Amino acid sequence: MEIKDYSGFSKIEYISRRERKKKSKNRLQKISFFFILFAIILFLVSVQVINFNISKTKKEVLSAVSKITKLNLDNGLEKAVLDSLKGSKGTYAVAIKNLNTGESYYLNEHKKFEAASLYKNWIMATVFGQIETGKISRDEILKKDIAKLNEEFEIATESAEMTEGEIEVSVIQALIGMITISHNYDALILTDRVRLSSVRSFLAESGLNESSVGSPPLITAYDASLFFEKLYKQELASPESTKEMIDFLKKQTLNNKIPKFLPEDLVIAHKTGELGSFTHDAGIVYTPKGNYIIAILSESNYPSGAEENISKISKVVYDYFSAK
Repeated sequence: MEIKDYSGFSKIEYISRRERKKKSKNRLQKISFFFILFAIILFLVSVQVINFNISKTKKEVLSAVSKITKLNLDNGLEKAVLDSLKGSKGTYAVAIKNLNTGESYYLNEHKKFEAASLYKNWIMATVFGQIETGKISRDEILKKDIAKLNEEFEIATESAEMTEGEIEVSVIQALIGMITISHNYDALILTDRVRLSSVRSFLAESGLNESSVGSPPLITAYDASLFFEKLYKQELASPESTKEMIDFLKKQTLNNKIPKFLPEDLVIAHKTGELGSFTHDAGIVYTPKGNYIIAILSESNYPSGAEENISKISKVVYDYFSAK
């Protein structure tokens, strides 16, 4: 007679079922172990992939930074400029050069922006070049119909500052108005007189290879600073013409950017530019500790905020050079 246990199975059946359960449990444990091991391996691989991507991104960022700056990351001038741009929106380009020591800093210096009124520097230099060669007289009277100027330079009626009448001004008066108050029609009538082809030749002969005339004129921070460096070194014109051009720039009346936070008695020869989303300023700052060139170009949806940022950059650069 078979001996029954409380479970209702024979002893043999009970033992067999118990063994099966044991084996099944072992299999489940093994499967769970391998599943957990697989999960751990998958997690470690994922971490490695993430770390690789982060490392790759960091390298790409550092590589990009190294292409747009000529100083290493612990340089004080670079830190001063970048700190002043923290939290800023928009695109900025900076070119700074100490004319005494040669110390420099560049950010996005080869990026092209619409020149806005910075192109007027080119017109001024071209006109002085033609004055020196006798092609133009300083006292020559320029007279032109406003509508003709708008048509010639493709200025739409709805965006034109003036639509009728005539402009009549001497060459020297137009130069002063174009630079000191950035008068657009003084610039247009001078450009009409010297022709755009002459301005294009001036850029090529002066090595301002990243600048171009046209619609619109284009410029880089590098070229904006190079213009002032060449002007300072009397490489664009005779000493007499150079002095006169710099004197015009020193009398700039639009002083809400580079000069804004600097000492009022500081001498600054500079030219601004504003057009739509673009706002720029570039020039020479004369200080007791040494003179330097600074050019800051910007494009943003908030030009008035960009003007403030340009002022901040100018201030930290001035403080940096003054402390040395």
